[in-house]
Amino acid sequence: MLFLFYYPLVMGILWIFGSLVYFFKREREPSLPTFEDHELPFISILIPAHNEEKIIEETIQYASNLHYPHYEVIVINDGSTDRTSEILISLLDTYPLLRVVNVRKNKGKANALKQGVLAAKGELIATIDSDAVLDKDALRYIAPHFITPGNAERVGAVTGNPRIRNRSSLLAKIQLVEYASIIGLIKRTQRVMGKVMTVSGVFVVFRKKALLQVDMWDTDLITDDIGVTWKLQRNFWDVRYEPQALCWMLVPETLRGIWKQRLRWTQGGIEVILRHMNIFLDWRQRRLYPVFLEQILSVTWAIAWFITFLYMAYQFIFYNNYIMPIFWIGNFLSLICLVQFLVALLIERHYEKNIIKFLLWGIWYPILYWHINALLVIAALPRTIKVLKKDKDQFVTWESPDRGRHL
Repeated sequence: MLFLFYYPLVMGILWIFGSLVYFFKREREPSLPTFEDHELPFISILIPAHNEEKIIEETIQYASNLHYPHYEVIVINDGSTDRTSEILISLLDTYPLLRVVNVRKNKGKANALKQGVLAAKGELIATIDSDAVLDKDALRYIAPHFITPGNAERVGAVTGNPRIRNRSSLLAKIQLVEYASIIGLIKRTQRVMGKVMTVSGVFVVFRKKALLQVDMWDTDLITDDIGVTWKLQRNFWDVRYEPQALCWMLVPETLRGIWKQRLRWTQGGIEVILRHMNIFLDWRQRRLYPVFLEQILSVTWAIAWFITFLYMAYQFIFYNNYIMPIFWIGNFLSLICLVQFLVALLIERHYEKNIIKFLLWGIWYPILYWHINALLVIAALPRTIKVLKKDKDQFVTWESPDRGRHL
């Protein structure tokens, strides 16, 4: 009972204050970095795609019209069985920046990204999902992290700020608040502490040298972004967050789609925890300890929440006994959650003035998502153990996810 109450309470307060520190120190007066065009490095934008015939042209159109002087767009068609390859070939004459890499067999997103790096000309590698729409100045906000005098040579990756662009359903609106409030606040706080759990795979820019040093992405892990983040940081590369680099994305709008997406995320997080448990044997990795321990505590909390829920249901069904302390704890934590949402949306107003109106939709998050997240951990644990027993040379394949009503 005490753990169920104090863990989310302490972490919620920590995320609120950590994000405010980040905001007032680095974000209060957002401005576009002033670099001449000739000073900016060449960037290769990689777009891995598998069966994306419905959206790939739109993504290429936006990616080809950015306010950035030196870049190319490389789409890696990973064993698509629909019209993706045909569409890509037809677009080559329309978009001069576009290059296409065809991988005959579906071997997963991580492998597709590896093939893209081998074909890339840039010293910086940007990766975006095949449904992502970059803000026109997104690269201009991120590139200076790699070239500003000081400790820029230590920067291995900079992740952008993902935004939700489909907002017609309840589930989409809840996720809009979640991305701003949960993901945004956590990344800001983790940057204040020095290390992050993961880059946002929908939009991140890597230094090619750093990627090659760590042998790029792990093809046997279900989440490429979490795995490569830990490899970079364990090799002492700095991973940063740039909230001004906006990227618009599509999210699932069905419970089935959300379940599949979050199950993959949860499994990927647990896989990375198990793979990197030996960090405690190396004192040089001590700055990663808080991030690692927080992930262990979050998994433990989900398991405790699930067990407590079953116990409550048992008491109510068989003994007609409703446990009031649990009800009180749930209400108090829901209030803390809404305060967290309010702080996050006030910060995000710098990038989207009307986003505060979505606060009311956040009330569904503790009611709906906490239960789903607990069930996800329970479902992901046996899958993770099974996967880690496999050969590391195996490839985790993928399929096009739920893109919501946009399509």
